[in-house]
Amino acid sequence: MEMDSPVDVVVVGAGPTGLLLASELVLAGVRVVVVERRAEPDSTPKAGSIGALACEVLARRGLGPALDAEEAIGLEAMKGSRKSLGVTEAPKGGPRRPGGHFAGLSLIDQELQHEPARRMRMITQDALERILAEHARALGVEIWRGCSVESFADDGERVRVETHGPNGGGGRGPGPMTLDAAFLIGCDGGRSTVRKQAGFEFPGSDPTITGRQAVVELDHPERLLPLGWRRTATGMMSFWPFAPAGRVAIIEFEGPPKDRDAPVTAAEIEQSLRRVSGADVRVTAVRSATRWTDNARQASSYRRGRVLLAGDAAHVHSPFGGQGLNLGLLDAANLGWKLAATVHGDAREDLLDSYMTERHPVAARVLENTRAQLTIMRPDPQSTAMRQIIADLLTHCPDVNRHFGEMISGVTTRYDLGDDDPLVGRLVANHELTVDGVGTSLYSLMHDGRGLLVDGDDDDGAREAFAQTKSSGSRVRVVKASGARSMLVRPDGCIAWAGRPEGPDGLRVALDRWFSTP
Repeated sequence: MEMDSPVDVVVVGAGPTGLLLASELVLAGVRVVVVERRAEPDSTPKAGSIGALACEVLARRGLGPALDAEEAIGLEAMKGSRKSLGVTEAPKGGPRRPGGHFAGLSLIDQELQHEPARRMRMITQDALERILAEHARALGVEIWRGCSVESFADDGERVRVETHGPNGGGGRGPGPMTLDAAFLIGCDGGRSTVRKQAGFEFPGSDPTITGRQAVVELDHPERLLPLGWRRTATGMMSFWPFAPAGRVAIIEFEGPPKDRDAPVTAAEIEQSLRRVSGADVRVTAVRSATRWTDNARQASSYRRGRVLLAGDAAHVHSPFGGQGLNLGLLDAANLGWKLAATVHGDAREDLLDSYMTERHPVAARVLENTRAQLTIMRPDPQSTAMRQIIADLLTHCPDVNRHFGEMISGVTTRYDLGDDDPLVGRLVANHELTVDGVGTSLYSLMHDGRGLLVDGDDDDGAREAFAQTKSSGSRVRVVKASGARSMLVRPDGCIAWAGRPEGPDGLRVALDRWFSTP
């Protein structure tokens, strides 16, 4: 059975990366079908927070209030759980405001960062997926759950995708369905079917550890205090309570699991927790659990013909520092508008290639820093000595603290756009503007997914330069803002041009590069 009409893009995977990418495409007028093999959202514990840049991606699409509300709920629950365990204050000697951790050293101080307002949020991945699913539904994204990709063929002009499952007909009943698409995007995780079937190379390093993460009920949770990450003589662990359960993460350094796909039992979690913590605790119930390793790999290319990869399908690494979710959402934001322009025929030939050029080096750096973190987590004397040196530097050297904070948060990410202005290539922070005499924020002007040209005080020729290009007003919004520097901001938040005294010639070049039709 074949679909009545073709679609523009098939996105495989309805995790955060796939949901955001599909939403970005639909926002730009692209016809999308999301194919997800799971009948229900994945409930296994994953990320416990969202990085600063990922939060900014969502805020640019109007989801800031939803993030605020979800974080407030989580923090209130955490506060109640801490109180029930008799924990009434933050640990002595820690940062004034935590800004993440490096190898479980929770010493990054957000107050020391150059841009402290750009911060992570304590929102779990399952809560984030709910927010993104609601956003996708509101935009009309079509999601086929319980549907798997069996095979696909790229003939250079279109991609024919064979699917099967209970919802394989997109609501038309069980069985096979063929989707005819202009592009196929694999957002289907570290074991990506799309990546494997398309033949992408996936080099990297093999796993050396076993990590377990679970939401459990315990007989004596107070015996796992103090909260947060800590290193023991036999491994690493962390514990965060939320009544009546708690979230535990345990790392052991005796090689990868023998069978990563075997069910994770209460006995396995309990034994690992007791080995690493040394505490006499019993796991009375397991709500969800998963295993993970430090397998670190990255696709050599993110595109093969009309098939592309994003998120964990393109790069996998250990969760140290909580950077994976950030990477995936930034991949989606970078790819979405470029792919939409390509589908509509509004893009230069090299626009889609810039996705790989910009995002591949960012993920490569994360793979390297997660490998580095592992070297000071192992329970041996050499790792202990280096760990203490790193801890001392983080504690006593503000510049070092900032360096590590910026590395983990990614806020200093800068794409090489061939412009020596330090702003160009950076991901723009939110700030207040005055437009037509009314106060507003930069992000509030980007909810529609278009680029934004801020015609500021320093360059009166911005509007004229825009008028002289082939750029379409449907792709770029132009606003006159007082008290602001002129800048051109791409839909993904990247600053493509910043105003200069010598005039708007650079703006014409940037508009032509990113927004002009062929």
